[in-house]
Amino acid sequence: MEKDPFKEYLRESEPDKAHKGYAWSTAIGLQAVDGLKPSKYLIDTAIQNIEGKITMKEAQSLIDSYYEERPVHLSDDERTEEADKVSSRIAEILSETKRYLRNNRVSGSVSQKSALEREK
Repeated sequence: MEKDPFKEYLRESEPDKAHKGYAWSTAIGLQAVDGLKPSKYLIDTAIQNIEGKITMKEAQSLIDSYYEERPVHLSDDERTEEADKVSSRIAEILSETKRYLRNNRVSGSVSQKSALEREK
């Protein structure tokens, strides 16, 4: 993968698209460290997820189905399959982490606000 297909999403003004672009770019980059390259199918599926056309769970399901339906598994294909499946799992974890942090920050600020109101 010569050019990062998610670079444009990292500059996105919509925070959700920017975060999803970051998650997918990071996930694929981590696979590249091990010499694994994603398939074009993964890239296309990730873009659908970033653009909000499918959920992360749907993206993973599509990727899993893609490899279940493929009759031939050559050694390079197996490495691509590994890259695709692991990338989708990493992207999911990164997305969940953001959601967790966002939810705890919101609930934390609500708790702080309540405490301040009680002190008045």
